[in-house]
Amino acid sequence: MIDLTKPDAVADDYVLGLLEQADIQTVEAELERNAALRQAVAQSRERFLPLDMTAEPAEISHDLWTRIEKDLQQQEVPEQKKEVEPVVANDNRSIQNAGFWRVTSFAGLAASLVLAVALGWNLTRTAEPLVVAVLVNETGEVQAVVEDFGTERAVVRLLADVSVPGDRTMQVWTLPSKETGPVSMGLLPQARSARLVPPSLPTPKDAQLYEITLEPAGGSPTGRPTGPILAKGFAKVTR
Repeated sequence: MIDLTKPDAVADDYVLGLLEQADIQTVEAELERNAALRQAVAQSRERFLPLDMTAEPAEISHDLWTRIEKDLQQQEVPEQKKEVEPVVANDNRSIQNAGFWRVTSFAGLAASLVLAVALGWNLTRTAEPLVVAVLVNETGEVQAVVEDFGTERAVVRLLADVSVPGDRTMQVWTLPSKETGPVSMGLLPQARSARLVPPSLPTPKDAQLYEITLEPAGGSPTGRPTGPILAKGFAKVTR
């Protein structure tokens, strides 16, 4: 039985696909009226997004769980050694029992992770970006990747070291249309990968331009790119 008073724990299990079908239905019904749970699920999906993008679906043999259960049973303490005994500071048996529970807990966690990967991370895949743009510098070297989720959020992942003077900052832009002109998606004040909350814009589309420029601290004073372009690229719609 899930505990809905602990939304963070429930959200992780829900996103990882570790809940029973009945519990999944309970969570999905609760999501419609529970803002705290909705926020926890959104944060959990964001946290597991990098793993979702790199994990490859894997098939599990039919007897996997049988073998896991067999291995766990072999590690159980024999029945005749389960008498309750006083715990002594230097009692090696207490240490061994503690080790057993750590091994058992780890085995259970490992099994859960294997199952999650085998399922192809179906739930976290609902958080896929609408478009992805690979940004390169003037010599064609890849500098960053932009994942645009629409008005919900955007994620910028820097793939190269960039030296930014103390009185300057990196600013991310996109070009929804020629009529709209370039629109700021946010700043990267620490010259590192970041999650951005872009303004309300049309749904990003294929071949939409994204770029990063070097601007004065606090961002462009004009609302348009003014500094040198550090990297740019065109989006591709995710399939």
